[in-house]
Amino acid sequence: RCRPFAEGFCVELRGRSHLSSGLVLRWFQGHLQRCLGAVRYRLQERCRVSLSACPGRPPTLHIVPCSDYVCCHISMAVRLIPAIPLGDALYLTALPPEGPRGPPAPEALWGLNASRQEQRLLSWLKEQAPASSCHLKCLQILKGLRDLRGQGLEEPFCSQWGRVLSSYVLKTALFSLLLRGPLEAWDERFLVERLEDLVLYLRDCLRKQVLMHFFLGNASLPEAVALPRFLKEAAPVNLLAAFDGPTLDLAAFQLINTWIQAPHLIRMYSSPRYLRPAPAP
Repeated sequence: RCRPFAEGFCVELRGRSHLSSGLVLRWFQGHLQRCLGAVRYRLQERCRVSLSACPGRPPTLHIVPCSDYVCCHISMAVRLIPAIPLGDALYLTALPPEGPRGPPAPEALWGLNASRQEQRLLSWLKEQAPASSCHLKCLQILKGLRDLRGQGLEEPFCSQWGRVLSSYVLKTALFSLLLRGPLEAWDERFLVERLEDLVLYLRDCLRKQVLMHFFLGNASLPEAVALPRFLKEAAPVNLLAAFDGPTLDLAAFQLINTWIQAPHLIRMYSSPRYLRPAPAP
C-alpha cells in the first residue's frame, strides 16, 4: 500500500491505494532524460550517450566510446529499471507497459527480482550436478534458437514470441526441469537429449498454459536456497497467465518447428565466419 510520501504515484485498485509501477516508470524515464541532457556534453569527447525506450521494454542507455579516444571501440547497452528493495537482495521492479498490440499491464503490478536466490540455486546445482553438466549450455542454445526464429517472424506475433519465451520463462523452465532429476543425466554427453527434453517440457507448459514462478510459493526448493518466509508462503504465480490460448498454442507450434529446423536456422542466420568448416568426406 502507498505511504503518504508516495501519494503522487498511487492508483486505486479494489478500494485500496497501491503504488503504481507505471507512474514510477514514467517519472523515472523523465528524470533519465533530464540527467542525460545534463551530462551528455561533458562526455562528448569520450563517448556518445543516448537513451532509447521501446514499447514493452525498459529504457536502455547506449554508450559508444569515441574511437579516437580509447583503444577499444566497445559499445554498451544498459537496461535501467527502477526497483524497490525488499531485503535479502530481493527487489520489486517496475514493469514496462506492453506494446500497442498487447494488453496493458495492471498499474499496481510489479516484477520480482531474485537474482541472489538464483545464484544460490546455481551454486547448489554446481555442487550436485556432474562437473561437465550441460544445463547452462542448454539455456544458452535455446535462447539463441529463440532469437534466430524471431528474425523470421512477422508482427504482431514477433513481439509476442519474445515476451512468451522471455529469458526468465526459459530459465524458469530449466530450473523446474532440473529439480525433477536425476542431475547425473545432465552430463555433457547427453546435451542433445537434455536440450530436447527442455524444448518438450516448455512446449507442454505452453499447451497447458501454465508455468509457475520458480520462487513464489514453491515448496520443492532445496534447503540450500534460503528464501524469506513471505516468499515461501506467497500465492503461486503463473508466468503465462497474461497470454491468451491462441498465442500460446502458436508459440508451442513455433517452438517445436524451431527445434526441428535448428540446423537450417543456424546455417541461415549465422555469419559464415562463426561456422565450423564441414568435415571432409
